[in-house]
Amino acid sequence: VLTGLCFSRTTMMTTLSQTKELFRRAEAVCFDVDSTVIREEGIDELAKFCGVGDAVTEMTRKAMGGSVTFKTALTERLSIIRCSREQVNKLITDHPPQLTPGIRELVDHLHQRNVKVFLISGGFRCIVEHVATQLNIPLHHVFANRLKFYFNGEYAGFDESQPTAESGGKGKVISMLKEQYGFKTVVMIGDGATDLEACPPASAFIGFGGNIVRPQVKERCSWYVTSFGELLKELEKI
Repeated sequence: VLTGLCFSRTTMMTTLSQTKELFRRAEAVCFDVDSTVIREEGIDELAKFCGVGDAVTEMTRKAMGGSVTFKTALTERLSIIRCSREQVNKLITDHPPQLTPGIRELVDHLHQRNVKVFLISGGFRCIVEHVATQLNIPLHHVFANRLKFYFNGEYAGFDESQPTAESGGKGKVISMLKEQYGFKTVVMIGDGATDLEACPPASAFIGFGGNIVRPQVKERCSWYVTSFGELLKELEKI
C-alpha cells in the first residue's frame, strides 16, 4: 500500500500516477494560502496598503525562492510594514482576499467526502481566518502566524513560537496533525518552496501554479497543476 511519496527529483518524475492515487484517497488535504487558495500574497497586500509595497515584494520573492530563512524574511518585512491593528482590519474590510477560482468547489467536494481540510500559512491568522470562514473550514484547522499589538493598537511584533514562523514549519504542523488525528495519508498543495519542503512528512505534494509559477517548485514535483479544476476532475474519477 502506498503511504508516502516524497523522493529525490529523479524518482519523482516517474510518480505522477502514484501522487494522483494518494490525492484520491487522502484522509487530509493541507493547502497553502497566499498565491494558492487566494490570488495574492497577504503580506504584500498589507505592505501596499501601508505604503511600503515595493520593498516588501522584493523580500517576499527572496523568501519564496528559499534564499533567506523564512523567519528572517518575515521579521524584516514586518519591521518595515509596522502595521497597526486598525490598518489590518481596514485592509480586510476594504480589500478582502480574493479566492482563487475553483477553490470553493474543490474544498466543498473534499468536505462531502469527509476529507479533513487544513490551511497552513506563513501569512497572518487574522487574514487566513477570514478565508477559512468563506470556505467553511473550521478555525481550529487554521495554522498561521499571529501578529501582536500593544494595547493602543500599534504593531508589537509577531508570535515567534508558532511553527509557521520558522523554515520547515509547515512540515512540523503536518507531523503534529498526523500524530493528533492518526492520519496515514496527508497531501500538501501549494505554490512555494516552503510547501514543497513539507513533503515529507506529507505523503505527497502537489505544486500549484494557477496564480504564480515558481520554476524551482515546478521542476521538483511530480504533479504540477495550474487550476483547481484539474484536482476536482481527479476526485470525480472515484
